[in-house]
Amino acid sequence: MCTVHISLRRHRPAVRHNMNASLSTVEETTPQASNAFPDRTAQPFIKWVGGKRLHHEQFQSLYPDALYQHRYHTYAEPFLGGGAIFLSLTSHIPFERILLSDINPNLILTYRAVKQDVEALIGILEDYTQRYHGAAADEQAALYQDVRDAFNQPPEDFCYTECSTQSIERAAQFIFLNKCGYGGMFRVNKKGFFNVPWGKHKKPQILDELNLRHVSQLLQHAQLTVAGFREFPIEKMDDGCFVYFDPPYRPLNATSHFTGYYGPGFNDNDQRELAAIFRQLDAQGASLMLSNSDPTNEDPEDDFFDTLYDGFAIRRVSALRKINSNFAKRGRKNELVITNYPTRI
Repeated sequence: MCTVHISLRRHRPAVRHNMNASLSTVEETTPQASNAFPDRTAQPFIKWVGGKRLHHEQFQSLYPDALYQHRYHTYAEPFLGGGAIFLSLTSHIPFERILLSDINPNLILTYRAVKQDVEALIGILEDYTQRYHGAAADEQAALYQDVRDAFNQPPEDFCYTECSTQSIERAAQFIFLNKCGYGGMFRVNKKGFFNVPWGKHKKPQILDELNLRHVSQLLQHAQLTVAGFREFPIEKMDDGCFVYFDPPYRPLNATSHFTGYYGPGFNDNDQRELAAIFRQLDAQGASLMLSNSDPTNEDPEDDFFDTLYDGFAIRRVSALRKINSNFAKRGRKNELVITNYPTRI
């Protein structure tokens, strides 16, 4: 289901193509930089609250036409998170340059480990899998606690930017905690310690070797940076760039304030600053797509984003929400997809 609210200031020239084409059919006519995994779409290797794993099919009709014609030399994603959109696109469409960033240094460290030494990472995750799956519940809880304690006590000289035995081990800890912790959350306390409790999962899939190798191959062409959205390289963006923004969602009410995995959160002033960057990139000719919550789910009169992104295409798409403190409020909700180009719906 998709309802549409459109207010475009201008339309870029659209490239004609088969409107029913999907990313997988595009792949058939495109020489790929990586072809070890034909006919496969790489999947996120971590769970991430707000991730876009389930949005892949919906988004295919919301991407710019030029994407399917390989008119972009650069793909950029400043809020990487679980990376579902990056993976779904680059599994089938080649880019000369891929810029991926996130403010969470542990997340970027883990992506770098997957990129730089996936086989060593797989070896450690295999060991975690055997130990966890072969243990009784109390032993699983103890293992989770041991890994969490180790994660919270990195060596004093630990370097987040270098690939080392220590960084690979930390990346494996990150993935293990993500798969075995409660709700796939990454949350730290005021002291910066990871404090998500054990999720009581009996046999979670800690490791998918084939997918992890596929992700590693796609990351070979990517530049990974620990950075907030304010450090996004605006000056490098032009009409050959496609940028996808998936910031922490604006809370719909007082009980939905899980807006950030790292740092002080993301408030309305941050949303306004991001909108200003969106407008600056639009002026430079880049093609832009942004996701956020739809305030009208709770208050039909709340026009925060309609005002903030006035002049751009604002579409409301139905999305499944699995996390809410009130179980009755889980389920399908509208979310916003904002673009600076015309789409097929």
